[in-house]
Parts: sequence; C-alpha cells; structure tokens
Amino acid sequence: MCGITGFIGKREGMQDIISSMHRAIAHRGPDSSGSWIDEINGVALGHQRLAIQDLSEAGYQPMHSPSNRFVIIFNGEIYNHFDIRESLEKSSTAPISWKGHSDTETLITSFELIGIEETLSLIKGMFALAVWDKKSNLLTLARDRTGEKPLFYGFLDNSLVFGSELKSIRKFPDFNNDISKDALVSFFKYNYIPAPASIYENIYKLSPGHLIQFNIEKGLAKSEKSKPYWSYSKVLQAAQSNQFTSTQVAHQLLEQSLESSIKSQAIADVPLGAFLSGGIDSSLVVALMQKNSMTPTKTFTIGFKDSNYNEAPFAEAVANHLKTDHHEMILGEDDAMNAILKMPEIYDEPFADSSQIPTYLVSKMTREHVTVALSGDGGDELLGGYNRYTHTPDIWAKLKLIPFPLRKIVGKSLLSLSTKSYDSFGRAFIKSPIPQFGGKIHKMGDRMQRVNSLQELCLDLSTIWSNPNSLVKGMEKNSYDNFSAASFGLNFMDSEVSQMMALDTLTYLPDDILCKVDRAAMAVSLETRVPMLDIGVIETAARIPLQMKIRDQKGKIPLRAILSKYVPDHLIDRPKAGFSIPIGDWLRGPLRNWAESLLDEAAIQKRGLLNFAPIKEMWLEHISGKQDWTPKLWGILMLQAWLEETESDIQ
Repeated sequence: MCGITGFIGKREGMQDIISSMHRAIAHRGPDSSGSWIDEINGVALGHQRLAIQDLSEAGYQPMHSPSNRFVIIFNGEIYNHFDIRESLEKSSTAPISWKGHSDTETLITSFELIGIEETLSLIKGMFALAVWDKKSNLLTLARDRTGEKPLFYGFLDNSLVFGSELKSIRKFPDFNNDISKDALVSFFKYNYIPAPASIYENIYKLSPGHLIQFNIEKGLAKSEKSKPYWSYSKVLQAAQSNQFTSTQVAHQLLEQSLESSIKSQAIADVPLGAFLSGGIDSSLVVALMQKNSMTPTKTFTIGFKDSNYNEAPFAEAVANHLKTDHHEMILGEDDAMNAILKMPEIYDEPFADSSQIPTYLVSKMTREHVTVALSGDGGDELLGGYNRYTHTPDIWAKLKLIPFPLRKIVGKSLLSLSTKSYDSFGRAFIKSPIPQFGGKIHKMGDRMQRVNSLQELCLDLSTIWSNPNSLVKGMEKNSYDNFSAASFGLNFMDSEVSQMMALDTLTYLPDDILCKVDRAAMAVSLETRVPMLDIGVIETAARIPLQMKIRDQKGKIPLRAILSKYVPDHLIDRPKAGFSIPIGDWLRGPLRNWAESLLDEAAIQKRGLLNFAPIKEMWLEHISGKQDWTPKLWGILMLQAWLEETESDIQ
C-alpha cells in the first residue's frame, strides 16, 4: 500500500512542491519515498511506499518502463500480476528482463507491451495509479473497479493536481479552492460525499472503475470527462440471462470463487492477518484463510466495556472454534473519545459514519502485529445483508394497507414519545432487545409521514437528512435528487431491493465503507484487503437470484450456508448489530463540552455555511432525551471539527 500525488503545471521549486505533497501522506507509505520531475513539461510525480511485495529497491517508485517511455506511481496490490507476467512472456517477441517481483513492475511493463486500457481490463486487485507517457505527453489516472483505493484530482488555477488524499493537494502552493455547497448538501444527506464530488470546488474523486486522461499538448481541459473501463451495471445485466437455478451449484461456485480470492490475497512478503468481528462475513474470510494455512491465522478484534456494544465475545468464540491466533483488546470510553479527536485529520474531507472510530482503533491494534489485514467488507451489498434489504418489503406491505393521510397521523403520533421511553419499553417487553430501539421507531414515524411507495422507502432508508438543503445557507430553495436506478443504468432490474443493493454497491460501499476502512487503516500504515470484492466473487454473486440471497427476513443465505461447513450456526446466528459505539449517549455526557464548543452559534455563523436555528433546536432536543438525533448531529460535528483542522493545516 502506498500514497501517490503529483501535478502538471510549470512552477518554481517543483522539487520542493512535490516533496511537500508526498510528505503530507507519509502515513500511507512510511518505508520509502521518491519523486520524478519533468521540468520541461511541468510534470511532477511523488510516492510514499509501504513495502508489501518485493521489499527490495526493485520495487521503488516512481518506476520507469523497460524502454523508459512510461513512468508510474501506484497505490495498491495486483493479485494476479504473476499470471500477467507469464502471459506477457509468452506473447512477447523478445525476452523480458525483470528487475524484481513487484506488481508495479508488472503493471508498467504491461502498459508498454499491450496498452493501458488493455492491462486494466486484465488486472485483479485494488489500486489507484498515475502513469505519464513521455512520448505522447499524456497523463492517465485510473482507479480500481469497486473503489477500494482513493484518488482525487482537479484544478488549482491552471495546474492539474492529484493525490491519494486531499492532504497532499492542499499542500500545493496557494491552495484556495472554495468549499462546494453542493457537496455539503450531499454530505448532510448521506454523512459522506458521493463520487465524483469532493468537499472542494474543482476537485473531484475519480469514480471506481474509471480512468481519465490529460494531454498537455491539447491543453489541460478542465472539462475532461472520465470514462469507465468496467461497469457493475453491465455485470448485473449480463448475469440476468445466466442466473443460477440450483442453490447447491450457486453455493459451490461462490465458495470456490471466495477461496480463490482469499488464496491470492493472502500472499505478502510481510506479516498478514484478518479482522474478526464474529459476524458472518469476517468469520467466513477467516475460516477460508485458516483452511488453507499451515499455521494459525492471526485474527484481531476490539470490544468495549459497555456490554451493549461489545461483540468481542462472539469473535472470541469463532476464533476458538477455528483455532486462530486471536488478539483482542477491550477499550473504554477514554480510548474511543481520544480517537474521536483524530477523526478530522484522518478523514481529509467531512465524513460521519461513527463506526470510523472503532475501525481506526482495531486498525491501530492490528498494526502492532501485522502489516496486512483482510476484511469481510462487501458481503452485505453483494448478497443482501443489511436489514433494510431483508425487512423493507414486509414493512411496506403492511404500511401500504394504511391510507396515506392516516399513515401520516400514525407517524406523527409515534414521534410523541421520546426515544428514551421507547428504549425503556424495549428493554422491559422485547425478549431480544433491539439496539437503538427508540431511534428506529422515530425514524419509522418520520418516514411514514413522507414516503408513499416501496421505491421511495428504499431510497429514503439510505439517507440521513430528508431535506439537507435547509441546513446549508444559500441552498434552501435548490432541489436535490436522490440516487436513482436510472442514473446508474439499473432500470433493467425489476426488484426494488435488487436496485437498492446495486445502488449501495456503487455508492455507499466505495464512498462510505471502503473510504472508512482505507483512511483508518492507512492512518496507521496498515494495508487492508477485501476478498469479497474480487471480480470473480462479484460476477458469481451477480448470478445468484434475489430469492436465493434473502429468505424469511434473513440475508446472505449463500454465505451462511458456506460458513455453516466451518462454524456452528449458534456461534453466528444473531441479530445484525453493526460496528457501533454509544455516540448519542456520550454527546449528552462526556462529549457534551466538546460538542457544544463546535455547535456554538458563533462557531457556526463565522464560516457562513450553515443555518444555526435547526442545529440549535436539534441539539436541545437531543441532550434532553426527547429525540435521538445522533446521525444528524454527528455529521454537523464532523464538518465543524474538519473545518477547524483544515483551516489550521492550510495556514
């Protein structure tokens, strides 16, 4: 894993500039650094290396192709690069003299011998890269299919800048790009900023599965559009005519593709392990790792002293059954709250998925033992794991029986009791307590007053604010569209749940889940790998019909079936809880002073971005216990904390 950055634009002191840019992301690659400059064309490339494959100097970057035509900086891992080497050797008219065994050398050689787009179509892995073609004066930026690795690019005056993180771009001289109010609206709607937008005007995220090229001989056109080299919607469309009809065959081929993916991703020249939460996905990854390992797999989990949020015992039970080399750390409030103060620095644009905190803490603990960790991310989106997939159709089937005017009245009445009251009721009368029961009742009451179709309900379940424009100054009268199936070419899917899963794979997965893990892990120089997102697994999962993925309000049926061969059902079969901590309660207690300093009227008003009135009302309702506004407040707090952090960084 590494960090990449660079720019095109003739400047005085280009070496000092690129050095400052790549040092800003040294945490992504502390093992070595390097740069390459073409002063005539005004091109500079910078790299920070976390050595994983080929630890020798043969893996150093920036790296040149055999003929010296191409120069590359690369962040990621290509798992099938030895297969590509073999193919190149067979097809090449002359012997290839390899200097080492790094995947970077495989990439740059393949670019030269068969072409950039042709190579991108062949590789299996996670990556963000920049390659400069000296012959054509052409810069190509590319990002992996599912967005495991980040890549920002954009313009500062007449210069093109890019980098793994915004931290490096902000080090470019005279950085002065304004905050995008459109991006702010998106942020409050989802608690993350969806690609291709970033928090800054004229700075963008390269979308997953896309590349973009800039030819300096034609001028650095700011209107240049990225293009896909791979399309998930096309994978789904092709799979519709090739669906599995046999459950047994579907499970068998899915297990084979997962096992193949894990074998390829468990190769490294440094210590390797896996996150283990005790849930279905991470347990299956670990089970298949252990199956093919001669030694116990190193597994890692954290827990919290608050038993309502502690999943460590479940992970320990799975680890004991699989006989892994298990590492566990139980954390208190102080550990989590100290981590909260680091979030604005780690997430270099506003980001407000509160599971970012335990994700950072487990990454920090894991890095003390290994350099690479496999995770179970991706299973929920591909195979129907979220509660909103499994429960929404049944909920809507009942709701639609109530006429909309009456439904609005019922929804309003559900909001008349506080979340605390509902929580007390849940603890007293529900046999299996539902986490955050009161908050969920309030969310349902709110949605009953607004949504009037299953499609509307599915889309609304993915949002935090239903009217984010009201919060952003100057945007109150603007209309704002949700993600839609049509906008992603998913109209061919006739099931609302299938559409919701596909939309999440294209949006929530890369811009929330994978972003969360990448920034948390790279902050401590830990490489994470995601076997569920191997192209073979994705294509196999796409062929499994929805009714084989979700049944009797349970999702991920194929993964459950495969896992049952390795882990007893009773160790796994429990309600999905997520990776959460009691942020809402802490905001009323130990985090209250911190929160109030950020939500102070003067602090809000001085930047001129937000309307203070709805924030004040929400905060008072939350601290009184009348409502639980945790997700909305967390978004505002993360924005305010980020603004303070970046203002001091730029100064």
